[in-house]
Amino acid sequence: MAMQGKLMKSILTKNSLILGSFAFVCAAIVGWLYQQTKAQIAWQEQQVIQQRLDEVLPRTLYDNNLLKSCYWVQDPRLGRQRPQQVFIAQQADTIVAYAIQTTAPDGYSGDIDILLAATPEGQILGVRTLAHQETPGLGDGIELNKSNWVLQLNRIFDSSDLSSWFVKKDGGMFDQFTGATITPRAYLKAIRNTMAFLQQQQSRLDTVTTPCE
Repeated sequence: MAMQGKLMKSILTKNSLILGSFAFVCAAIVGWLYQQTKAQIAWQEQQVIQQRLDEVLPRTLYDNNLLKSCYWVQDPRLGRQRPQQVFIAQQADTIVAYAIQTTAPDGYSGDIDILLAATPEGQILGVRTLAHQETPGLGDGIELNKSNWVLQLNRIFDSSDLSSWFVKKDGGMFDQFTGATITPRAYLKAIRNTMAFLQQQQSRLDTVTTPCE
């Protein structure tokens, strides 16, 4: 019996060593693969961000590297408790536009993440929906591939006359969606808040020092 016990213990120890070695090798392979693909993944993520930025901010307007001019900003008007990204576009070292991520927290089905680009003078250059959970066929008109609704936001934002920046049902100039007023109402509120932030905080944005990288 003692001999059998020793043999069993030896087998268990051997199996444990084999399993431990196998786990170590697998972890090493996973780590190696991650290091090999990390740069490619980061490059692909930057391409996605650049593509989104190109939709709202033409490259002809600026001559700096927009991805290198990305900073974190935090303000309740941007719709989240965490910081959001702002990209500062420059032409000959002069700021010509901002592209900022913002959120409408009161969409029909939750948060609506938005990318908005505007000049320091208040001209909205472009708006795109980054992510949302609105009802297909109703609230998803905020997607450009479903509707041209966001294109009508490309206009001068006058902070002294906010009454027009509402849906028509609330006395403004923008159409609501058939059967879905909550989504465009929340969207326009986010636009108003974000533009108010940009216009009131430009001096702070010009000196932000928390880069995205």
